[in-house]
Amino acid sequence: MKIAIATSDYFLMGETFINRHIEHMFGGDTVVICGRKNGQDPLGKPLFERRAPLTLRDKLAAPFAALSGALLHGTSRLPFGDNRARLIAFLKEHQVEVILAEFGTQALVVAKLGNDLGIPVFTYWRGTDASAALQSSQRVRSYRLMMPRLAGMFSVSQFLLDNLAAHGVRHDNAHVVPSGVDIRRFTPGKKRPGSFLAVGRMVEKKAPQITLRAFAQAAQGRDAHLTFIGDGPLLEPSKALAAELGVAAQISFTGALPHDQVRQHLQDTEVFLQHSITAKNGNTEGLPTAIQEALACGCITLSTRHAGIPEAVEDGVNGLLVDEWDEAAFADRITQILDMPDRSTMSAAARATAETKFDNTVGLHRVETVIRTTVSA
Repeated sequence: MKIAIATSDYFLMGETFINRHIEHMFGGDTVVICGRKNGQDPLGKPLFERRAPLTLRDKLAAPFAALSGALLHGTSRLPFGDNRARLIAFLKEHQVEVILAEFGTQALVVAKLGNDLGIPVFTYWRGTDASAALQSSQRVRSYRLMMPRLAGMFSVSQFLLDNLAAHGVRHDNAHVVPSGVDIRRFTPGKKRPGSFLAVGRMVEKKAPQITLRAFAQAAQGRDAHLTFIGDGPLLEPSKALAAELGVAAQISFTGALPHDQVRQHLQDTEVFLQHSITAKNGNTEGLPTAIQEALACGCITLSTRHAGIPEAVEDGVNGLLVDEWDEAAFADRITQILDMPDRSTMSAAARATAETKFDNTVGLHRVETVIRTTVSA
């Protein structure tokens, strides 16, 4: 079955879940519809770039197309004019039979066009699209209008589906399928005692400074070391805070790293830290891929009762959970882990969770099965 994967920016190394779909879904029989191309194309798939330069006719028509789209469909982003004709020609040329939009915001772009062409459209909710986006009444309206146009939808967590439903955005053919992890590549290695790791963008909803302060409170002067992997606006302030707290020697900041290097860090790390919070604009996680990868590598995971994280981390079994913003409790749990005489049982439980819940081969097969069953019904 030929499938078009619709995404915003292509290719992004951090979007492993989208790249996996592009590379492997339906045996790799895929094409890509993207907002913009970022200069890399390691997967070598046929590609349509929606934000290519407009023709003169489209430039003149753009204000009217945006206004009519917003009034009638709740979104000003519908393809129109010559660009729409080019996209239709692309879909027909490659005999696309189904479209999977990664993120609900991308589904807004392609759902009506798919309906017009008789191509079933599915979407995948992943985080911001089903949290911060819902702060906009216009976006909620557009999502509600979109629901009848979708053949089905997926979400990385039940939390996001519940969040959408609370805003009146529901679909009868909805399924929770976490992004998952390659459990054959992400495997436990020899763990370094006292090793801690945090991975992700250094941004508000990851709360790196809470993680840093809690670690400093619990681990200062003990045989423990924390590595932060990731870049972002809070990186430099976090470095300054580590020095201010007197724990600079116990903390390493690597910046962003290639995925294979992240995997190597996870494999030999004992404890994974992620103090996720709800950002001021309502942005939340879905179910972080980094947590799924950490569990697969047998990392004891200390995180927060946030979004879909409790769907992965079972407090006291494969990791520990605290409430958002509870820095004191986060520090206490770090101390608790450091004081454990044997961490192997919890580490083994983490690996078992990944094998049971987050094998991406199983998840991919499930998505394919839902799409095939829906399309053939």
